[in-house]
Amino acid sequence: MALREHLLELAQGNGLGRFWARFYRRQRVKNPLLRDLYTLLLLSGARRHGGYVGITARIEAPPALPHGLRGVYISRYAALGAGCRIYQNVTIGEVDGKAPTLEADCLVGAGAVLIGGIRVGRGAKIGAGAVVCRDVPAGATVVAQPCRILERKVEV
Repeated sequence: MALREHLLELAQGNGLGRFWARFYRRQRVKNPLLRDLYTLLLLSGARRHGGYVGITARIEAPPALPHGLRGVYISRYAALGAGCRIYQNVTIGEVDGKAPTLEADCLVGAGAVLIGGIRVGRGAKIGAGAVVCRDVPAGATVVAQPCRILERKVEV
């Protein structure tokens, strides 16, 4: 890679290669002091890239992040399979210590929210802006969230 391309990639914040290398190295480290150092480097790296990846998240292989970590939140309890593709501003959050499990080859669109102890099947697609709080079968496509009226004021 030419120097100019390398500098542009660093300036855009897309160079996540070192981040994922540190992420997996931290999982293998036995020394508590060294693990804490890796944790510090990971958290500061994620912050620099504009996102958060829980240090104890189980991630088989680095997910494809077309827009970098910008706005991506991955809970420390989450599990991601290999080949997942996650767009910007996605939240993979936890409820009571339970977070989503994404099987291999899932796609999560921009602004989607996956929350709770749900399972997203292999090859499933979550559309942009979807709010998912139930299991998604393998190969399914989930879009939007039907709106509900919570409260209605009656005009007098």
